[in-house]
Amino acid sequence: MGSEMCIRDSTLTVLYDVLMKDGVPMGIEELTTRQLIIDAAKQEFLDKGFPKASLRNIAKNANVTTGAFYGYFSTKEDLFATIVKPCCAAVKCRFSQSKESFFEIPSPDSKRIDCVEWMVDYMYDHYDIFKILVCCSDGTQYESFVHDMCEIEVESTMRFLSKNNYDTDVLDKQFCHMIVSGMFGGIFEVIEHDLPREKAKPFVRRLREFNHAGWMQLMGK
Repeated sequence: MGSEMCIRDSTLTVLYDVLMKDGVPMGIEELTTRQLIIDAAKQEFLDKGFPKASLRNIAKNANVTTGAFYGYFSTKEDLFATIVKPCCAAVKCRFSQSKESFFEIPSPDSKRIDCVEWMVDYMYDHYDIFKILVCCSDGTQYESFVHDMCEIEVESTMRFLSKNNYDTDVLDKQFCHMIVSGMFGGIFEVIEHDLPREKAKPFVRRLREFNHAGWMQLMGK
């Protein structure tokens, strides 16, 4: 249920942003032009990354003037955020919810969905956007996306260790961050190195098994 709510909320935000221009509903022609700009921008960001992406090239490939571009997006940063924000928000929302539910006792009829498996599928369902987010976001507010995901996991892990009376002087936050960074770095490398979905999913599953075994060793299990 959590994943559906996160996607729904991000989708509603996108629909509002898409349908409105300066507080006024856009017509079909304006919506088409906006989408052409977004499509051209995705390719430009994929090819060159955010810092070297050219608004002039984006406008040219979308068949609009630079002046017309600014009728839809205020800056290159605004355009980039329009592309990646919904998927970024959906993943962070779902992952944060999974960390909270980890501390709850599930009801007998609950059906928890493995969040990381869901996340891998979601990334591949929106592959180009996550390629842009993971590999092409330097110089934007989204360049810390992987780090932000790590921080959510670290905070949850430290709560778990403290709640279960593990020695957090030995398994401290800095050490935990090193472990988590390695884990998430591996997960997002499947996007960075263009692994096909059918290869990425078992890779991530084995990475998590490896990570879990290490934690069991550290906790004396």
